Amino acid sequence: MSKSINDIPTQDRPREKLLRKGAAALSDQELLAVLLGKGTPGMDVMTLAGKVARIVDEKGLGLRVEDLTNFEGVGDAKATLILAAIEFARRRIKPEGAKIETPEDLLPHVRHYADRKQEHFLCASINGANEILNIRVVSIGLIDRTPVHPREVFADALADRASAIIVAHNHPSGGIEPSQHDVAVTAQLKAAGEVIGISLLDHIIFNRNDYYSFLESGRL
Repeated sequence: MSKSINDIPTQDRPREKLLRKGAAALSDQELLAVLLGKGTPGMDVMTLAGKVARIVDEKGLGLRVEDLTNFEGVGDAKATLILAAIEFARRRIKPEGAKIETPEDLLPHVRHYADRKQEHFLCASINGANEILNIRVVSIGLIDRTPVHPREVFADALADRASAIIVAHNHPSGGIEPSQHDVAVTAQLKAAGEVIGISLLDHIIFNRNDYYSFLESGRL
């Protein structure tokens, strides 16, 4: 369970931690807490940041003001600040439009999920030029398994008019070898993609330091 802001020593609170160690040392939740500034009388900023992080994961670059202002304590000012920060970073780092030529090319855009304590199953929509259109969290599961269905994986890819997808998920337990469940999900997604005309280019399993590619391993 996440700590509330009052449980965190002053020097380790998000803003102070950023000043001491730099932005890269902060988790996604801590970065959002800095942008939010404060919580509400009934919800501290870390709890609010955790809730907002989930909708940001789900919507990716499709995040809108209304998605954020649905949360008590997030008004227009905070919502526009978050969206402006995301757009500013997008224009410079450009995950959307980034060229994917090898499995490793996707890793910089998903590696921050490696620290999550639950499996996050991600789907990157890819256009005909092998460029990223969007990356979204499809589902969040347990420490060793994420329930996922083809309709959930391909729904947003269809809306993006993607020609292909790359799926990926973190292994909180640390290892990168695919489980039987991972193998079965990959086969299911490949078959579904062939039916609807959206190719499954790869399934990548990753942790902080390494990754496993079904494509590179000849299993796709």
